[in-house]
Amino acid sequence: MKARVTVTLKSGILDPQGKAIEGALKSLGIEGVASVRQGKVFDIEIKGRDRKAESYQVEVK
Repeated sequence: MKARVTVTLKSGILDPQGKAIEGALKSLGIEGVASVRQGKVFDIEIKGRDRKAESYQVEVK
C-alpha cells in the first residue's frame, strides 16, 4: 500500500517561506495568487496485505 502525507504549518501560523514564494510569484507578474502555503510531501510504501489495518495505522499515527 502507498500513502502520501502532506505536512504544512497549521492555519494561522506565519509561513515565511510561503510569503517569500508569494512575493516571488507577484514579482514575476503572476496575478490572482491569494496566498501560498509551503510544505513537504512524503510518499510512504507500507508492507503488508491487510489494507484496512494499514489505512488505520496511517490515519492514527
